[in-house]
Amino acid sequence: MPHFSYQARNNTGKLLAGNLEAQSIQHAAQILNNRGLIPIGIEAAPNQTDLLEQFSSWRALRQLNVSDLMLFSRQMYSLTKSGVPLSRAINSLSESSRNLALKKALLNISRQLESGLSLSQAMSQHGDIFPLLLISIVNVGETTGGLEQAFLQISHYLEREKETQTRIKSALRYPTMVIIAISIALVIVNIYVIPAFKGVFDKMGAQLPWQTQLLMGVSDFFLHYWPHTLAGLVALLLVVAKYLESPDGLRQWHKLQLKIPVVGSIIERATMERFSRSFAMTLSAGVPLVQGIAVVARAVGNEYIGSQLHKMRIGIEKGDSISRMAKSIGLFPPLVIQMILVGEESGNIAEMLREVADFYEGEVDVELKNLSSAIEPFLIIIIGIMVLVLALGIFLPMWDLSTNVHR
Repeated sequence: MPHFSYQARNNTGKLLAGNLEAQSIQHAAQILNNRGLIPIGIEAAPNQTDLLEQFSSWRALRQLNVSDLMLFSRQMYSLTKSGVPLSRAINSLSESSRNLALKKALLNISRQLESGLSLSQAMSQHGDIFPLLLISIVNVGETTGGLEQAFLQISHYLEREKETQTRIKSALRYPTMVIIAISIALVIVNIYVIPAFKGVFDKMGAQLPWQTQLLMGVSDFFLHYWPHTLAGLVALLLVVAKYLESPDGLRQWHKLQLKIPVVGSIIERATMERFSRSFAMTLSAGVPLVQGIAVVARAVGNEYIGSQLHKMRIGIEKGDSISRMAKSIGLFPPLVIQMILVGEESGNIAEMLREVADFYEGEVDVELKNLSSAIEPFLIIIIGIMVLVLALGIFLPMWDLSTNVHR
């Protein structure tokens, strides 16, 4: 947010000077008026680039996670339920926050509240910290006078979200460590092991089998052209990262994730669980149906599924039912569509969506429990192929050498 330097007089006529953050000069003047000051001069302060501070802010933003937002929501529920004024509650949480990015955002929100903005409006200026779903629920809570219940719903939702993330990370930890170990082993073999055997084979002067020639060629290329290989990988990563920054590129990547064997179905079910639970929360909080789908589609974390949900929203706007549009986008199984249909007929779609979320949660749990056993055959095959190639490439010439010596 822009910084402004100001000169103003207080109610005793004393001249004051200082700096503040505001969206514009008019907004800065409004903040000063709310503080009981009469603005004399306001001008944009020169930007001072502090690389260390920028790096600290970037690092704090990267470290911000669901646990921080869950703790914030729980504390806000307790404070608002106790009748603590919003500005004082936000100030208190900013002092106790352990994350620098969240701390700065809360301090700014406190100033915005003092300038007359609502909590949801102030939070919307920090979209990189507070998700759109959270801001929408807070907005509804402010409108209906149930802000404490809004934060209670958010904390429950974030708690389930954290549990899902923890389960997925725990299930992927074993295969990730195995893949990392295999990669390190390949690097060590190419740098130290194969070159050592290459000296022995060169002294033999014998015809080497193609497996050995392949290993020698890969090792030579790796040793002599590693700067070019590294530069090529960095360039490729930059190109891919640039492509993924575009909406179409990110949507194609998220669509590809759903087709990854074993893991893709887990990602899809976890995303649909997030959609069902968050959609049920928005409806329970009083968010209109169409607006709720639009908000949730941007909050599910998968651009491809979000685009399909956008089609669902358009169909509902045209008069179609939720169950019919859920069937048309092809993301929900028949059982889930029947549950949504029952919710429409009974007028309790939010409760049925919670049932759908529980259904997907059970599906994710089962697949996560079977993930290690499903991935192990692929890892064993990869390790087996690597060992076979190394054995044939290194030990076949050694076997030939031993046979010739005995003869």
